[in-house]
Amino acid sequence: MILVTGGTGLVGFHLLLHLSQEKEAIRAIYRSEKKLQHIKNFFQKENQLAEFEKIDWVQADILDIPALEMAFSDVSYVYHCAALVSFNPNDEDQLYQNNIVGTANVVNISLSKNIKKLCYVSSIAALGNGTEHNLIVNEETERNSEAVRSDYSISKFGAEMEVWRGFQEGLDVVIVNPGVIFGAGFPNEGSSLFIQNIKAGQLFYTLGKIGIVSVEDVVKAMTALMKSTISGERFILVSQDVTYKELFDSIADILNNPEVSGQNDKRVKKPKYLVKKWQVQIARILEFIFATLLFRNRMLTKATINSLFNEEIHDTSKIKKVINFEFLDKNVFLKKVIQSF
Repeated sequence: MILVTGGTGLVGFHLLLHLSQEKEAIRAIYRSEKKLQHIKNFFQKENQLAEFEKIDWVQADILDIPALEMAFSDVSYVYHCAALVSFNPNDEDQLYQNNIVGTANVVNISLSKNIKKLCYVSSIAALGNGTEHNLIVNEETERNSEAVRSDYSISKFGAEMEVWRGFQEGLDVVIVNPGVIFGAGFPNEGSSLFIQNIKAGQLFYTLGKIGIVSVEDVVKAMTALMKSTISGERFILVSQDVTYKELFDSIADILNNPEVSGQNDKRVKKPKYLVKKWQVQIARILEFIFATLLFRNRMLTKATINSLFNEEIHDTSKIKKVINFEFLDKNVFLKKVIQSF
């Protein structure tokens, strides 16, 4: 049996949609009845309701060890997709608990249950750092311990350390490090907010780079790696590194195509105001003052500002060479996501 943690998240849902086409039994962990109903509705939209019903859905939490142990009963392969994604400094403890402690629990139970192989969904946020003289990042790039990082980045790196510990103790593992993942089914969260913001008339952009990838490619790579004999390796999954301006312009162009968006009467404008780093740094100080006075969450931190002006490029030659992998072009998967809206 295959176990998928985080079955109601973007990667987990699309992974289940893919795995349900195969014959092996599947079990999926969920926490919220509301999210489970959302996934059921989307399976139905895809005319796959019968496949949804075949999945053994188990309500559990990766921090609840007794419930997690029960979910691992009769399982041979594990896809660990459950994680908290947040760039709010106030969520530091939740990120540590969900991403590091939760992953440690998954690894420990996998070892005790003699799981044959574990696939962990990490992030490019856990990778090493490019330098002024070499902006290309691959799976072996060293991580600068003095670099400014988000709590999310730290938590994903910590989670990877737990997976590598499991590998040292005899567990077969593979890790995937996807960029920002675009996929259908979650229009009001994650990467889909880029699309919603452009639709709403976002005016500003930076020339920093962002690594993007389709959820279909992430799922395709994960399942191929799990079926292979590869173990103890990590793989970057990035279709393209594009500037925020290029991404926003592509989204606007697709939204302005009536055949894709279904809109004929309203033109979506492309962001036209370039924002410099010093301007964002001033905005961060002002936001900090207002957030403190009004008890609101902060969004502009040193780490998030650095990401807006990032110039690193991700080397994906390893996954392409090892399993002969090819990524979808950004316009192909952006069209599919926008059509799903």
